[in-house]
Amino acid sequence: MIGRKALDLSSYLIVGPENTKGRLVPDIVREALGAGFTCVQVRSKTATAREMLALVRACADVRAELGLAERVALLIDDRLDLVLAARVLGVAVDGVHVGQTDVPPEICRKLLGPDAIVGLSAPREELLRYIRAGDLSCVDYLGAGPLRPTASKPDAGLLADGTRHLRTMDELQTLAQASPVPIVVGGGVTEDDLPAIRATGAAGFFVISAVAGVDDPARAAQELVTTWKKAAAPSR
Repeated sequence: MIGRKALDLSSYLIVGPENTKGRLVPDIVREALGAGFTCVQVRSKTATAREMLALVRACADVRAELGLAERVALLIDDRLDLVLAARVLGVAVDGVHVGQTDVPPEICRKLLGPDAIVGLSAPREELLRYIRAGDLSCVDYLGAGPLRPTASKPDAGLLADGTRHLRTMDELQTLAQASPVPIVVGGGVTEDDLPAIRATGAAGFFVISAVAGVDDPARAAQELVTTWKKAAAPSR
């Protein structure tokens, strides 16, 4: 397991059985980590709790086999209960990523302890106000998006009135400059977006289908990591 200070969000994979074209989730994770991805979130809206625990254990085993247990964060989406259960079972899980309607991050922090990683999906509306006025002391990073509509998460960016809010690079730059915690950007992200995303000051990008949904995940992951590393970070 890694500590909060070692968290690297630069190349962040979200993956679950719905996204892999029938391939095994641990195999996709192996290829992404081999290419240099730095964070993995296991996410599923269809798997049972026991199926999720088995997936997380298998992904933790892959991470350990690659010697990355102290460098790559392994998170579970939404399910604080599964993080706690995995730890009881001896599975090395680093933390949880929650949304605006899930268990509040302050409760996640209280139950998981000071060294756990707690990520939070940014609110779809009034994000800048939220960053400036909200209490982010128990949050390690904010996920912001989408850049464009994505089949992996059809409701991404949808507002209560049925319209869809897509993030612009100017907005992301403002958010990154204002946020006391790192911002990671995703939602329809492609390799071509990465230089502009890095120029905003974002800490990294997250993808689902750009790795898990392509014919050659290892190659796609390598191209994404390489492009991010070559992109110029903003001057300070």
